[in-house]
Parts: sequence; C-alpha cells; structure tokens
Amino acid sequence: MPENAAEVTAAGIARLAGVGRAAVSNWRRRHPDFPKPVGGTEASPSFALAEIERWLRDQGKLAEVPLRERVWQQLAGDPAGAVTALVRTACVLLAVHERPTDWPALAAAPEERFGTGLAVVLDTVLERRFGTSRAVPTPSPQQLDDSAPLLRAAAELAAATGARQTFEFLLGRHLDANPRQYTLTPAPAAELMADLAGDAGTVLDPACGTGALLRAARRPTALCAQDADPDLAALTALRLALHGGAPVRAAGGDALRSDGHEGLAADTVLCHPPFNERNWGHEELAYDPRWEYGFPARTESELAWVQHALARLRPGGTAVLLMPPAVASRRSGRRVRAGLLRRGALRAVVALPAGAAPPYGIPLHLWVLRRPAPGGPPASELLLVDTAALASPEDGGRGDGARERLDWTAVRTAVLDAWRAFDRGGTPPEAPGVSRAVPVLELLDDEVDLTPARSLPPPAAAGTAELSRVAGDLSRALSRATALTPAPAEAAGTAASRPSATVGELARAGALQLRSGGAGGSPADGRPPVLTEQDLIAGRPPSGTLPDASGEEPVLIAPGDVLVPVLGGGAFVRVADPSLAGAVLGRHLYLLRPDPATLDPWFLAGFLRGSANRRQASSHASTASRLDVRRLQLPRLPLAEQRRYGERFRALSEFEDALRLAGRLGDRLVQGLHDGLTDGRVLP
Repeated sequence: MPENAAEVTAAGIARLAGVGRAAVSNWRRRHPDFPKPVGGTEASPSFALAEIERWLRDQGKLAEVPLRERVWQQLAGDPAGAVTALVRTACVLLAVHERPTDWPALAAAPEERFGTGLAVVLDTVLERRFGTSRAVPTPSPQQLDDSAPLLRAAAELAAATGARQTFEFLLGRHLDANPRQYTLTPAPAAELMADLAGDAGTVLDPACGTGALLRAARRPTALCAQDADPDLAALTALRLALHGGAPVRAAGGDALRSDGHEGLAADTVLCHPPFNERNWGHEELAYDPRWEYGFPARTESELAWVQHALARLRPGGTAVLLMPPAVASRRSGRRVRAGLLRRGALRAVVALPAGAAPPYGIPLHLWVLRRPAPGGPPASELLLVDTAALASPEDGGRGDGARERLDWTAVRTAVLDAWRAFDRGGTPPEAPGVSRAVPVLELLDDEVDLTPARSLPPPAAAGTAELSRVAGDLSRALSRATALTPAPAEAAGTAASRPSATVGELARAGALQLRSGGAGGSPADGRPPVLTEQDLIAGRPPSGTLPDASGEEPVLIAPGDVLVPVLGGGAFVRVADPSLAGAVLGRHLYLLRPDPATLDPWFLAGFLRGSANRRQASSHASTASRLDVRRLQLPRLPLAEQRRYGERFRALSEFEDALRLAGRLGDRLVQGLHDGLTDGRVLP
C-alpha cells in the first residue's frame, strides 16, 4: 500500500456499502480475504480505502462508489488529518473557481510534476485573494503530491457541482462527523445578528470559527477574521473567498492575547466569543488599553471580548455579540456594565429563547454596542427585548423533552421592529413583556442588572373571555380523545413467530427507497420549508430553513413517506400527509418511501416504532441514543394483512394527536388561571 493512501474506518465502510456496522464486523470474521487493518487502534481500526473498495466490488456489495462519497472518504482518511486535507482541498477549489482554464493542464501533468505546477498556481491565487501576510499558506509541492488523488477527485466533483458547493458539502460532512469539536452559530441567529448590525462595510469577527457570522454580513466591503485555531482561520478565509469577491484578511491566534487586526477601525464587529473562559489572559493583559470601560474580572472573559470589539470599531460603528445570560447580572461584571452604560456604548440587550444557539438549553443574549463618537452626548436609554414568550415546548405537551420550539420569524420581527424604531432616535412603543427603552439611570444601581425580563412590564395576561374559549376547546379535545380511545384488543396468547426482513434488505430488494436528510441547496423553483427533527417530534408543520448549497439535491417529502428521526431511539415515526408534500427533509431524519404494491406505509411506520424493534437497532455510544434505520425489522406479511395492521396504527396515531392537542390546551388553561389568580383578574 502506498505510504500516504487514504484510510477508512468501519463506519465509513458501512456507509459505502449501505449496511450497518454489525455487517462489517461479520464480514471481517467470516471472510479470510477481507482487507487487514492498516492503522487506527484495536478497538477502532482503519483500512486502506482502495483495498476496501476493491473487496466490496469483488463481493458484489458495491457497484460503484459515487464521486461525492469517494472524495469525502479520501478526505476523512487523509494521513495529514481531515482538517489539513480540507484546507488543501479548499485551496485547490478556490483555484478551480478563480482560474478554471488552468486546471485541465494541471490535471493532465505527469504525476512527478503535478505538485510543483499546482503550487505555483495556488501561490498566485492565494496571494491575490489574501495578500502576502495571510492565514492560508501555500501547500508545498510534496504536500500536494501526497494528497493528489483527493485533490484531483475534488476538482472533478467541482466541475460537476461547482467549487463552492463542493467545499460546503465537505465542510458540512466534516462538521457532522465531529459535532463536539466545534461551537457553531446557527444560520437564523447569524442572520439576526447581521440584520441588527445593518450594512456591514468593513466587518470583523475576532472568534470566527467556521465563518458563519461573516458569511451572514450584509453587503460587506472587506472581511476580517481571526480564530485561535489557525486551521479554522484558514478554512474561514477560503470559505469567504469562495462565496464572494470582498477582500478577505484572516489571522490565526487568540485575538485577546495576539490581535491579528491591531489598529483596525471596522464598521461592524460580529462575534460569538468563547463562553466561561478562565484562562483568557487576565494577568498578562492587566494594563491593556482596550479596557476603557473597566478591567474585566478573571471570571468575565465575555466582557473582555465586548471591549475588544469596541476597540476595533470606528466611532459610530456597531458590534453585535452573542452572550451567555449570566453576563448581564453577575456581580463580578457590574462595574464594566456600569461603564458601558454611562459612556453610552451598550445600546441594546436582547434575550433569545432557549434553543437559539449552543448551548441550546440556555436562553442566550445578544448585546448590541456602538462605539461612542468623541465629544458626543452619551445615550440616555437602553433597549431591552425579551423573546422568551415566542417559544413553547416542542414536545406538544408530552413533557418528554425540555427543548424549545423557535418561531424565528416572530423572533426576528419582534427584535428588528424594536431595534429599528429605537435606533432611528425615538423611543419605541412599549410592548409589555417583549420590549422597552429603559432610562440608563434606572439601571445604574448596586447590581446593574441588564437581564431584560427584570425591567420589562409583564405581558398582558389572557382575559376571562380568552380563558373561557380555551376551556371550551379543551373540552372538545378531551371528548375527541375519549371517542378515539382504542378499545381493548383480544390477546393473541404467545407472540407469533413470523419471518422478517430488515429495512436494509427491503431497500436493496426495491420494496422501499431509503433517503437521509440534511443535504442539498435550494431547488430552482424556490425555497421550500424544511421539516426539522423538532418539527417531527412535536407533530407540527415544517419550520426550518435550507442549509447552504452543497451540490446535492434536497430530499423532498411526498404523501405516504415514512419519516424517522435518527436520534432519540426512533420513538417518533410519522407518516407524511398532504400538508408535508414538497417540504425538504431536514438533518438527522430518514425518509422511507414504500412501494405501494408491496408495503403499506402505516404498517411500516407502526412496526418501526415497536419498542423491541427500536432497542435492537439503536446504539448508545454517546449521550444520545442513535437509530440505525437499516437494522429495523418488519414481519413478512401479505399486503391485505399489512393494511389491517395499518388501519389500527393509523387509529392510534389519531388518538395520539388528540391527546397532544388536549395537553397543549390544558397547559394554556392552567397557566392562564394561575396568572389570573395571582394578578387579581380571576377570583378564587
């Protein structure tokens, strides 16, 4: 085997062959000619990708590896590491994007001259886009030769799908494969932050991660990025260059200790800084000139980032930072908060609903800041906005989940309407429980607590007429649930022994199609809604947005499709009704499309949801249960018998929906009566 050949794990082999990992383990035990490990560990060995492909093809288990999958496997198995390989690949994709006529000659060059010729082209392209002092160094000819199969395959994929789409596909796969290594800013939160900042001009993100905030910036004229991880800084620079023509300047290193953009006077700063850092440089930065508003305590790293952002703004420039809620009220930060208020630098604090960004269980805040103009009068008011009321339990009243459902349209409307009215110079109308412009003097007490909920008037509670309406709706929902309550069934004695087949076997036999969601860009005819994992669990309409274009066609849902979540053990299986037609299948979801001449969809959904079935097809390698859909089993029954089961499962689903609605209405009635009794609108 060549020294630098790409490697693949057992999970990658299972993905190539469309089987579960247990099947790969069986092949290793039963087939003496199965390729031997070439790396990894005893518990998690790796194999030569070329040998695995050859063996699978010889066994008839692999007709041909799709080019997209081949590129990903080569990148994931690159001996230099996936991140380094992704940076090299992105360099080549940028060259293909910017100088498409040069690539055919490079691709046709002899192997011994490939790396040398490519390095010359890359050096020219990278210097033109990033300057001589850049975060993206040109790979050496030897490094390019080592990754030549990957780079050639990536360029071939880019010719078919586009360089930008190829990069987004590979980056998305890498992030999905390493979810705990990165803290990502979801697109809706990034877009809201960019909208609060307005037209970006020269925009800086000093903790850029993978560049989500800089990509969301509105009409930037220059993009400046920095990240403590040099590889992330390089990836962000390449990503931004692939997506637009604005000049990009990126730097690696900790922006607090080693500012890569010292002296910059940006129009906008967008930042999702690291939270709760204790080793942020408290001792060595004690006399740093950036601490105009007070020296942050060791426990207040976020306030250090706030002042770094203000120091890199021009007078009148705007910064928007995503912050943990404790920063608004911790006693250790009250002096800095008071300094920000007195100088008029802090203009708004927005409380987002829980689930807006990681960590998802905490309702994070947005801080909007503006660098004061010299000699100008300080602002006399601070805008406080609380959008917590725009979230409701997504489990539909089941009480089996603590996640929150976000109506991002309502969140954006509430926040931007209040901010734009406030920013135009007037005091916006007070919205009880949602927004209010608070006089600064009212906040400058011993605590300097900037938590929005503590300074907002309570929301208008439901009146008795509204409570009566909810009580009537609840009564009707309970009556429907009672009418749909399943009658006790006659016991069948012992469990019947029936021949069965797995979903993977049925898919290979053509009895159903199996598709995974989460990939693809906008179809040409518009932007359909995305059914998210949370939508499926809550039994609500699609509420998500499409991910970045990745060169893959989105998976569109059709009536009768069976939808299964990967996480959570598969307890929420849903048969798509006409209201879901045309929606896009979101991440962490599988779609099973049965052949109606072979399989009844309700029969399929019902048996997939069986507890014993889900237990044997689930793994628990992490804190969440993950379902291997291909291992789920179905009994082999005639279609007429399937339909008998299907009708029963459909009736159970209707009963479950009725219980869910009654639970939601009951929660509203109970909370409304509690509020009415406590505020005096309802007598005991």
